[in-house]
Amino acid sequence: MTSFISGSEINILGHQISIDSLIIAVIIMAIGVTIAKVASILFKKYFGPHFEESTSKNIGKSIYYGIIIVTLLAVTTSQGIDLSGLMVAGGIFGIVIGFATQSVVSNLVSGVFLMFDKPAKAGDVIEIPTSNIVGVLLDIAIFSTRVRLFDGTIMRIPNDKIFTTNIRNLSKTPVRRADFAVGVAYKENIDRVISEIKKAISALPYVLVEPEPMVWTEQLGDSSVNLRVFVWYPGDAFGEVVPILPKIIKECLDKVGIEIPFPQRTIWYRRMPEEVKPQAG
Repeated sequence: MTSFISGSEINILGHQISIDSLIIAVIIMAIGVTIAKVASILFKKYFGPHFEESTSKNIGKSIYYGIIIVTLLAVTTSQGIDLSGLMVAGGIFGIVIGFATQSVVSNLVSGVFLMFDKPAKAGDVIEIPTSNIVGVLLDIAIFSTRVRLFDGTIMRIPNDKIFTTNIRNLSKTPVRRADFAVGVAYKENIDRVISEIKKAISALPYVLVEPEPMVWTEQLGDSSVNLRVFVWYPGDAFGEVVPILPKIIKECLDKVGIEIPFPQRTIWYRRMPEEVKPQAG
């Protein structure tokens, strides 16, 4: 953009703009910046608490810069400056950039949708089955999502990978259910086995009484009768129930003398007739 001053006017892009008009434009621009700042502050104060902290910051920035851009375009147009050529060039440049940064745009759009959809909030334990990721959600930013895995490392995931796949929120509900499979020998009395397992798991402090624990016969396997155990527990008591459930069931069955068999096979040898046995010598 070239400009030069002539008397009380300034030439900008071939247009003569008076000093008074330019001063008014600067004042309008200053008012626009002030309005943008106030709008951003009001949003964070009255609407920000309804969003995640990172989401609130991103929306606040979008409002701030959006108002400034609109004000700048309005001021430029009001001064009679023709930006059509610049807009055409910008459009062509935008198309080129768009093709070169498709993944960036995809992540940006996905990030915006995730901020409004809010499948999980910071601090929730989430699972992304297709990527075999389980961990604590740290934040959802404009282009990527950060998850702290249970080994202590932090994984950055592009937003389009999050938005276009299934997300399992393990912290959304106040109670959760755990299930565990166990096999017992065919010789055992199933009703007795179920009774003993129920007594053992009901004694755990974090297992809920309602809904009550359930144990049912799931399958008649090759080497054992397979049972499925279901228990409900508070959502934040994962570590006090799920990791120790197999241990409690194993100790319970050992204590009452119920066998947990390992895979077995019975092999029958067919006796060959004497006349077809190979002759010695």
